[in-house]
Amino acid sequence: MIRVLVVDDSAVVRKALATELGRAPGIEVVGIAADAYAARDKIVLRRPDVVTLDIEMPRMDGLTFLAKLMEHHPLPVVVVSSITPKGGEAAVRALELGAFEIVPKPGPGRPLGELTADLVATVRAAARAGCRRPIAEEPPEPPATLRVTVPKTTEGVLAIGASTGGTDAVRYVLTRLPPSTPGTVIVQHMPAYATASFGER
Repeated sequence: MIRVLVVDDSAVVRKALATELGRAPGIEVVGIAADAYAARDKIVLRRPDVVTLDIEMPRMDGLTFLAKLMEHHPLPVVVVSSITPKGGEAAVRALELGAFEIVPKPGPGRPLGELTADLVATVRAAARAGCRRPIAEEPPEPPATLRVTVPKTTEGVLAIGASTGGTDAVRYVLTRLPPSTPGTVIVQHMPAYATASFGER
């Protein structure tokens, strides 16, 4: 049984997410929280396997809470966010901080049934994958045997593919490529509304 804590400042969204997740076989909602402080207490008390987290919350925003959670009590986190340009930037930052995945909130053009299918599948995947810690902003240099070497040529193309949670790894690799690197193509699995923000970064 996958134990889930739902964190969202909207009572309507909390109830909807908890109800839909609670109906899914193999998932148990062990608590709901309206803000980061209540979430912290419920995490200690209820010991969830996965947390769903809103980004815009009172008292402490979701990104700040996510950073603290990954530092002190790492858990798989699925961010449930609004689809806005601002939300896209926050989504990329959430992935960098260690969120497992971003699921858009229900709204116009996003019915609850569609959200439910995505959210249930994502929560199950997060529980299977476990927690990943974000790569440090300035990680230590890799050993000499792992250094990236790219031949000096204009006739090649470097292809990089990353799945959920791979934004940190892509950033790590790109910032260490030599100037002689040929044209590079990146395939990154992420919500469509966050790709522009990721591309700008």
